[in-house]
Amino acid sequence: MPKVIPFQATRPTRDKVGLIASKPYETYTKAQVEARLDNNPFSFLHIANPGYKYNKEISGKERFSLVKNRFEEFKEDGSFRQDGKPCYYLHKIIYRNEIEFVGFVGAASAEDYENNLIRKHEDTLTEKVEVFTEYLKTVRFNADPVLLTYPDNEVLDSISKKLMQTRPEYEFTTTSRETHHFWVIEDPKLHEQIQKEFEEMKHIYIADGHHRSSSSIDLKKVLEAENDHHTGEEAYNFFMGFFIPESHLRIHEFNRLVKDLNGLSKDEFLIKLDEQFKIENLNQNYYKPKEAHYFSMYLDGDFYELNLRDRNYDFNNALSRLDAQILFNTILKPILGIQDLRTNSRLMYSQGQKDMAFVKGAIDQGDYQVGFGMYPASIEEMKTIADEGMKMPPKTTYIEPKLRSGITIYEF
Repeated sequence: MPKVIPFQATRPTRDKVGLIASKPYETYTKAQVEARLDNNPFSFLHIANPGYKYNKEISGKERFSLVKNRFEEFKEDGSFRQDGKPCYYLHKIIYRNEIEFVGFVGAASAEDYENNLIRKHEDTLTEKVEVFTEYLKTVRFNADPVLLTYPDNEVLDSISKKLMQTRPEYEFTTTSRETHHFWVIEDPKLHEQIQKEFEEMKHIYIADGHHRSSSSIDLKKVLEAENDHHTGEEAYNFFMGFFIPESHLRIHEFNRLVKDLNGLSKDEFLIKLDEQFKIENLNQNYYKPKEAHYFSMYLDGDFYELNLRDRNYDFNNALSRLDAQILFNTILKPILGIQDLRTNSRLMYSQGQKDMAFVKGAIDQGDYQVGFGMYPASIEEMKTIADEGMKMPPKTTYIEPKLRSGITIYEF
């Protein structure tokens, strides 16, 4: 019985939301950040990058304190206001005038995360979680909802469709060709319906935001220990989520690029691959896999199709069937000598929207020697791996939608 509740969001005023909303800070290049900071005084990047005001780089706890200060300034000048009562929110995002995502913004329960009602499919890095926990403890707000997914639900779908027939609170388009529509759900009867539908689900799954959710759970433990009158209803017992039906998710693959062949010649490398794969040299013909267990490889100016020889591979659980794991088990680890997918400096990832053309360009320039492409993982693979208590290799899924910062802010 997952608990998803309404909350009092702090939100931009209608006239400024399009100026405030930004992609996460780390997704911009330095030049892009500087351009936005120079030309848009309302960008949420001013909060995320408070050192701009002093023309210097600031990090650590000093930065965290200044982030909080910038946020308070945005509230003081009226750019942000907090809703007077708890609400759910409906958010529709249209990418490039063709792909539509619709989901509810609400507060997810940290206890549900701890009890595995909210399920995970990725490992987190301890150091990254610790830093973000300290950040949250200082700033006491979260501007980036965790992306969670649930099985398609007729009642929630019906509520969404009815709301979308009314005028949205926000309607704006970004320079990235994303159009956003946003509704505030104040009706207590709708609150009851929405909460009831989530409570009747067996599980909810994290699609994107594992570090953010893990940090929120660690923060809850810290603040609970410090609160002699803890009730379990305090805001820190929840974290902000964007809840989207499974059919609305778009899952892309991550490609892998490797700097060298681990001391092997091209022919030696191909001979080792032949033990596990049927190999077809496609020469200059671009190739992208159309089904699972097929891989694209670019090497020395040629594309190759690699088809796994099933009889030589041990499928013993859901993780072993995942193409990213197959690539690691058959090529990256035994042949190319990559033991740790998170830390090996010879390995680089590129998300699948850049496709194999990006891989080809990086290899042709001499930055890498070989690249691999995969068929995207499915939502069912992701859920099964989570259900079995296993974790996908890093950079297995690039999931859309990617959410903007500053549209809804959860204070605690």
